[in-house]
Amino acid sequence: MVCEYPNVFLEELLELPPVREAEFGIELILGTTPISIAPYRMTSLELKELKAELLTVGVPVLFVKKKDGSMRLCIDYRQLNKVTVKNKYPFPRIDDLFDQLKGATIFSKIDLRSGYYQLRVTEHDVLKIAFWTRYATMSFWSCRSV
Repeated sequence: MVCEYPNVFLEELLELPPVREAEFGIELILGTTPISIAPYRMTSLELKELKAELLTVGVPVLFVKKKDGSMRLCIDYRQLNKVTVKNKYPFPRIDDLFDQLKGATIFSKIDLRSGYYQLRVTEHDVLKIAFWTRYATMSFWSCRSV
């Protein structure tokens, strides 16, 4: 599908999603206090990688080695996930959607690549996704560090 319709798929996502009517909010279980966990210990190699990433992107709290040996920046949101009210209206599975499209000949253009980046986090929820590093406290979608 990607090869057949290359103009529908982005090569790279370079900026925040545009402001839209819908934003992504994080509803917590009633009575939950803000989550504050100390940063993970990092090796000198990871700290060097972290310093380099600080100059260009947001700063996660740990690294996971990829198959090619490079490092993937990761943020551990397990504690936040435990106290987040679960979505009662999940998106349909992509394979179910494809099953519904069998035999169709006309399609609308939608972003099939990075749905995660399509909604902004509501302003009052930005601090809920803040993360610690040895060098700073940061948060996605905010215009400044905390």
